[in-house]
Amino acid sequence: MYEMKPEYYIGVDTIDNEHAELFRIANDAYELVKNDFVPDKFDDIVAIILKLKEYTKQHFADEEAYMLSIGYKRYLSQKAAHDEFIEKINGIDFESIDHNQTKVLLDILDFLNDWLVHHIVEKDKLIGTL
Repeated sequence: MYEMKPEYYIGVDTIDNEHAELFRIANDAYELVKNDFVPDKFDDIVAIILKLKEYTKQHFADEEAYMLSIGYKRYLSQKAAHDEFIEKINGIDFESIDHNQTKVLLDILDFLNDWLVHHIVEKDKLIGTL
């Protein structure tokens, strides 16, 4: 299960709330993987991917605006990481989803887990220290 734990809070309410929503989206993907009662998960997988695309676009814009407003010195590296995330999500081939839905979901979860845990703890936490 994916959840926003105390160690993931950076101390900026807007960003923390948005991170919590990203954890909710990841948890939706996790619950979908576990749900054996939905044999064809294609539409649900596509919905999760589209939600990630839209939500991260807004979240990254908000986070980047905040970084600029405080004169954050590592803004460009954060922006590059955000762009890589968006590129990864945009690179998901919708046609390949149907061939192995479980693998696609597990790949998304692996990517999100790495991003949410490592990026927030190692990069975003620094924003909240200013």
